[in-house]
Amino acid sequence: MAVSYMTEEGYNKILAEINYLETVKRPEISAQIAEARDKGDLSENAEYDAAKDAQGIMEAKLAQLKQLLSNARLIDESQVKTDVVQILNKVKIRNTKSDAVMTYTLVSDSEANLKEGKISVNTPIAQGLMGKKAGDKVDIHVPSGIMSFEIMDISI
Repeated sequence: MAVSYMTEEGYNKILAEINYLETVKRPEISAQIAEARDKGDLSENAEYDAAKDAQGIMEAKLAQLKQLLSNARLIDESQVKTDVVQILNKVKIRNTKSDAVMTYTLVSDSEANLKEGKISVNTPIAQGLMGKKAGDKVDIHVPSGIMSFEIMDISI
């Protein structure tokens, strides 16, 4: 698995989710399995099957999160510069066709959240912006075609 770069905040969020799954969800699911098992014949027990499925899904998610953290490299936010677009930069861009202005923060895959304006550095738009300077105009290939943007500002 590839190295995953993330902020300390993102790392701590995943750590908290792992803790929740281990200390809250795992015991809840174990209790559901035990309760369903006490009801008798397991071959026709839908509650037991559902609880076992939930356990499998939860354990898979837990393993995935632990794997993500094992390959995580924290980004020293004090070293982030704004001379060119890079991870953790907040980039204000203007669509040159529609004049729509958008601001995105470029983050790791695990921290991406479009509602918060955080896009993964691996998205086509972020890839097209990486290494560019304020004032640059860029044409970016996206699934729907080519979009043209002007980089208006780069900040932290």
